[in-house]
Amino acid sequence: MGFIAGLGMTNVDLLYKGMKRMPDKGEELYSEGFSLMLGGGLPATLINLGKLGIETKICTCLGNDIFSEFAKEEYEKSGVKPTVLKSTANIPLTITSAVILPDDRSFISYKNDIEVSYKNKEIFYSTAKGCVICLMNPNGFTDVYRKLKDDGAILVLDTGWDDELSFEKYGQYLELADYYTPNRKEAMKITGENTPEKAALSLKKYFDKVIVKVDSEGCIGIDGDREFFVKSVDNFSCVDSTGAGDAFLAGFVYGIYHGYSFEECIEFGNITGGNAVTKVGALGAQINENELIKIKNSYYL
Repeated sequence: MGFIAGLGMTNVDLLYKGMKRMPDKGEELYSEGFSLMLGGGLPATLINLGKLGIETKICTCLGNDIFSEFAKEEYEKSGVKPTVLKSTANIPLTITSAVILPDDRSFISYKNDIEVSYKNKEIFYSTAKGCVICLMNPNGFTDVYRKLKDDGAILVLDTGWDDELSFEKYGQYLELADYYTPNRKEAMKITGENTPEKAALSLKKYFDKVIVKVDSEGCIGIDGDREFFVKSVDNFSCVDSTGAGDAFLAGFVYGIYHGYSFEECIEFGNITGGNAVTKVGALGAQINENELIKIKNSYYL
């Protein structure tokens, strides 16, 4: 049926689990557990989509360092095909140390950005050309997204949080995207509204089909003139919310890819997002296609 593509930084997470508190200056504390895995963001969404049986391709920065070698192995195991972009960084990834506390999480990250160059635009377009769906990042590659849309690709945007989220700053991406998947905080920030319901209505300026995630409650949806609410799956127990948004996006895009109704796409997103929080890490809990369909048929009648 075709493939799904995207461009984004590869994130590697070092997860320290079972910490009772953060160490104060000069202290050393030991965690009860530790794991190393690929982190959140667009790569996590594509890996979740691969688990759901869809061919996916990512353009990303990888080097010859130990973290890049780990990421290459993880991509290969997950069935995601990475195309390497040009970078001058010695470690061209984002590395995060995450401390999982009883009631919260703390992070220390080292971050690089993808170079917006003619060569990288050329690599991205040649890799993504012919995709059914392209996952968008607000990363300076607007002209490539426009070409892919002209070629017939469906564009799905996830901005993530930005203190400067606004229609003025992100209008060019919103105008290109076919779908946008903000959570309540992002939706209120970008629209300037004070409730997620008002934010959803404000997003009608750009989209006929609007979605606003309202955390563990579910999702607000607007399809043309019809407003509805899709409740979350309440039998998932939250252990760690890292990667929930990325996993939601995978389920939502799975529905678009297979031609389901807009409301059903949100149902799929609620399932994959809810499942993701049941284990530690952005990719600690994944779901396959058979499991996804089974849960949908039993929960969303």
